[in-house]
Amino acid sequence: MINIISEKNGIMAVWYREFKVFLREKSRIVASIITPILWLLIFGGGLGANVAIAGINYESFIYPGILIQSVLFSSIFFGVYIVWDRKIDFLKEVLVAPISRTAIFVGKILGGATDSLIQSLILLLIGFVLGSLGIIPGLHFTAFSFLASLLFLFIATTSFVSVGLIIGSQMESPEGLFFLSGALFPINNLPFWLAPLTRLDPLTYAVDGLRNIILGVSQFSLSFDLGILIIFSVAVIFIGTYSFKKMKV
Repeated sequence: MINIISEKNGIMAVWYREFKVFLREKSRIVASIITPILWLLIFGGGLGANVAIAGINYESFIYPGILIQSVLFSSIFFGVYIVWDRKIDFLKEVLVAPISRTAIFVGKILGGATDSLIQSLILLLIGFVLGSLGIIPGLHFTAFSFLASLLFLFIATTSFVSVGLIIGSQMESPEGLFFLSGALFPINNLPFWLAPLTRLDPLTYAVDGLRNIILGVSQFSLSFDLGILIIFSVAVIFIGTYSFKKMKV
């Protein structure tokens, strides 16, 4: 019982530290929100001014992809913080604490997921306002689609925070995952060489699921998208936990 309480307290302590760091970096919070909005309004509005896909205007079509883009980039960025923690010896101090490395890893996942989810919530609220004002026609939220989107984003966030923690500074560019995900284009009728790559990209199912929830259009069923995302999340959390145990400071 004491060990369980100690592990729980350790997880909460690591989560709280990551959350406090997030709140102190106001410029990163602002940038993480402004950048996706610029993508949506400038790129979506400019390139897709006269484009409609499946009867949906282009800005609405790429909106779920922009949400996932924000989750991906903030999650990978969070993973890089392990390098900084090593430099200031914070990670060494945490690792000698009387809690398991699994608890530390889970605490970091929750911390990174909380950060990304707050950003996603703000972007969802902005999308709701833009849709309500008619700035992005076709973007309409219901209470169900709003809450379902948050759940989907939470699962996606835990997955990509885990990936970020696994590879840390080893990942040179996350853009490849994003552009293969179908965030900016429909994935049906793709060239024969590109179609398999999009189906191997876990972001494809995150974007497709959100597009199903928010816009009612998708390539796959929602249960299939959710299933793939959950399997991927469990797999990377398991791999990340193992990698964290083997990590040398």
